[in-house]
Amino acid sequence: MENKEQVIFTRDCRAILIPYGESVTLKKGDEATITQDLGGSYTLFIRGSLVRLDGKDADAIGKEPTVETDNDDDIASIATELDGETDHAEVTEENVWDTLKTCYDPEIPINLVDLGLIYSCELKKQENGGTNVEIKMTLTAPGCGLADFITGDAREKVRKIPGVTDVTVELVWDPPWDRSMISEAAQLQLGMM
Repeated sequence: MENKEQVIFTRDCRAILIPYGESVTLKKGDEATITQDLGGSYTLFIRGSLVRLDGKDADAIGKEPTVETDNDDDIASIATELDGETDHAEVTEENVWDTLKTCYDPEIPINLVDLGLIYSCELKKQENGGTNVEIKMTLTAPGCGLADFITGDAREKVRKIPGVTDVTVELVWDPPWDRSMISEAAQLQLGMM
């Protein structure tokens, strides 16, 4: 969700400079404004720049840290609702798409699916009973320095769906992304309609 809360760092910690993807160290005593806390991470405005703070370091800004992501329980409950159990759950496209809706661009408070960044999701059943998932996605700009973080977030969250054995995320540029790919609900949320 969007946020405008002021915070002060209680310890030094690493963050990722948006949109460049470079690692920076934020110092104890630094003041920042939370602009977004979605998908298990925080986007902060600090000294004229945006940074992405991983949820595991949330204690540095007085928030509850996450061991993995804030959405692990949500992902497990999605699988339970759709399949009835999580031990040997059958993976469905609906599981994967719902999980991808928990992944966010750190600059835009809209999930990757509603931004139109996910082009395809293919499930491949394995002989061992597991399922491999192949995702093709793009970014809003080819030069985005956060490509590894955004694709990595999608990969790791989908990997946690019960029954998933492997996840491949391929970054593609054809067709090129444009604003018309954003869902109507997201366009309304962004004030584009």
